Amino acid sequence: MNISHIEHIGLAVNSLDEAIPFYEKMLGQKCYAVEEVTDQKVKTAFFMVGQTKIELLESTDKEGPIGKFLEKKGPGIHHIAYAVENVDESLKELEEQGVRLIDQKSRKGAEGLNIGFLHPKSTLGVLTEICSK
Repeated sequence: MNISHIEHIGLAVNSLDEAIPFYEKMLGQKCYAVEEVTDQKVKTAFFMVGQTKIELLESTDKEGPIGKFLEKKGPGIHHIAYAVENVDESLKELEEQGVRLIDQKSRKGAEGLNIGFLHPKSTLGVLTEICSK
């Protein structure tokens, strides 16, 4: 697996309406996209910081992954995402190396990316996403 860069850092927030103005002021730039990913029960907002994106994640369902995360841990860092050339090939390679996967195959994520998650029990407690265009 060849990682080219950190694609984004995902931050769970209670409300995009509250978080977007805070991050716009703190980062000195405007949010460039807001998108709902219905199958993941999340609404996202993006900021570009250098070569890396900050992805804000608001749950659209308390039973969804972000809703459960917020209930258990509260707002904060949810995951880190790395860019790879091909998510499916990378998932297969990682599984062969003994990494526990959440996703056996890629699925569609925000901004049209193909994504796959690695289980935090195999990544030293950090929920890790790999993604490709």
